[in-house]
Amino acid sequence: MKVVITGSGGVTNIGLDATSIWDAMVRGQSGAGPITGDDFKPWDGQWDVRIAGEAKDFDPSKRMDNREARRIDRFAQLGISAACEAVERANIDFEKEDPTRCGVVIGSGIGGIQTIEQGVKLMAEKGPGRVSPFTVPRLMVNACSGLASIRWGLQGPSSSHATACASSGHSIGDALRIMQRGEADVMIAGGAEAAISPICIAAFASMKALSTRNDAPEKASRPFDKDRDGFLLAEGAGIVVLETEEHAKARGAEIIAELAGYAATSDAAHITAPDASGRGAGRSMKLALLDAGMNPEEIDYINAHGTSTPLGDAAEVAAVLEVFGDHARKSAGGRLLMSSTKSMHGHCLGASGGVEMIACLGAIRHGVAPPTINLDQPDDGFDLDFVPHSAKDGPIQCVMNNTFGFGGHNVTLLIRRYQG
Repeated sequence: MKVVITGSGGVTNIGLDATSIWDAMVRGQSGAGPITGDDFKPWDGQWDVRIAGEAKDFDPSKRMDNREARRIDRFAQLGISAACEAVERANIDFEKEDPTRCGVVIGSGIGGIQTIEQGVKLMAEKGPGRVSPFTVPRLMVNACSGLASIRWGLQGPSSSHATACASSGHSIGDALRIMQRGEADVMIAGGAEAAISPICIAAFASMKALSTRNDAPEKASRPFDKDRDGFLLAEGAGIVVLETEEHAKARGAEIIAELAGYAATSDAAHITAPDASGRGAGRSMKLALLDAGMNPEEIDYINAHGTSTPLGDAAEVAAVLEVFGDHARKSAGGRLLMSSTKSMHGHCLGASGGVEMIACLGAIRHGVAPPTINLDQPDDGFDLDFVPHSAKDGPIQCVMNNTFGFGGHNVTLLIRRYQG
């Protein structure tokens, strides 16, 4: 059974819809900047990291009324807004669908962390009796999935993955499997994250995971570059509408691409650091290729996890070189392109795979590989074409999307041009 993609939506610091996000990626536009939130002011002068990727102009009232927006966490505002766009782009009317055959899987690595912080602060200042009754439904990681199913009356499978930075990948892959098992005709899938909060910035900074290029935020995220010093924390959401080929054709939908393969593995090595050899990541790529019935040489472009951390980038490069061999090696004339759009929009944690699906779909649709900006000098042994600085045109038929998360979670999705 073929599963196809008929709609996509997104909200990020480089664009508030899928079209704007793709256009910014092709231009090589950075969305990094100084953190503006008032919640950070009590500790002015104490922050080692003062930069992030904020979706500054995001207005939830464009997709929901103010009453609903106030009752849900920012991560859910982002996720539902992206889902609304994806449904609109898919041009699907759920009132005409069998609700028991439509479902949702929207993941998040952290969920409503801003709600948790606000609740703890309020309790400390005014006592437990002042904690909002909306606190639990606001902080739940599965809030986006629940809200989406309620909004459109979807009564099929509904769940949420919380596997750190692999959450979106697992969610989209799980939706694929649900449809392949014959349990649904339509699935809304992806991820949402809004973790630019004092505790998250402080915690990631204490791990030395974040870039400290505070004076040049647009240069902070530099995947695969010898001078990288950590990732840029960002917020965002990326959602796709998946349908069985038969269902999409029956309703005359425009098919963007085919979701051809999926695999997930675990490093079983360390709770935060990847297996330096890249074995787990490489196995995920191999299994996804096997699932899609494809050879490595058929992949034209990889949207890398590429977070801009020394260990993570090195492990991913090692895995890609092992799986793809000379097809990937620039020195051998390999034609495989690989870039990290996190160089522009930063690391959206659990939303990463969903946001980066926009890059994958754009690459197939327009025959363009978005660039890795800030890549001035690849690290030693990084023998790949990372599409440095500027987008590159080319015949792109098949794309690989990698997302890897703390806990050793590895996810690979394969997307190819639809052949009707």
